[in-house]
Amino acid sequence: MDGEAGMDALWRVSSPLGGITLASDGEALTGLWFDGQKCFPAPLNADHEFRRLPVFSEAERWLNLYFSGRAPDFLPPLLLRGTAFQRMVWEFLLSIPYGGTVTYGEIADAVARKMGKPRMSAQAVGGAVGRNPVSLILPCHRVVGAGGKLTGYAGGLERKRKLLELEGALGQRPRGGAEGPDPT
Repeated sequence: MDGEAGMDALWRVSSPLGGITLASDGEALTGLWFDGQKCFPAPLNADHEFRRLPVFSEAERWLNLYFSGRAPDFLPPLLLRGTAFQRMVWEFLLSIPYGGTVTYGEIADAVARKMGKPRMSAQAVGGAVGRNPVSLILPCHRVVGAGGKLTGYAGGLERKRKLLELEGALGQRPRGGAEGPDPT
């Protein structure tokens, strides 16, 4: 799930929350973002082109299941480009269950344990979460502030609210407990 090659294929899909652009290296999904999102997860390769790929069909199938209100039971192939720390945080995002939430602090505690450190900055975790290259599939919308407060989402707080409503997680206290989900 990690690598360094540039994006070379894009595809567009529609969703109940607006248009979505998918990116791939030709084999794995390298990007997924909403129209109007604050930032793109990675710079686009100058020679990118719009073309249909099998991985885009898999991602679209995942999105259709998700937006129908069901938790997809598979992941399309992913290629996550980022630092080792970012990839550790992004892999943690995959452990947050559908309908659940965790706080930035819970992720920071879990990542610190995994790294053998006494503590980790929630702000550092927030920076990595904010650079999530594959929104929705890596469910950064399930990360909330202390006490369950809705904070930060590149796709906008209104989208975050709607995604959490779809999952039945809006207004619930974070479920990760004092230690959060296991990051391994």
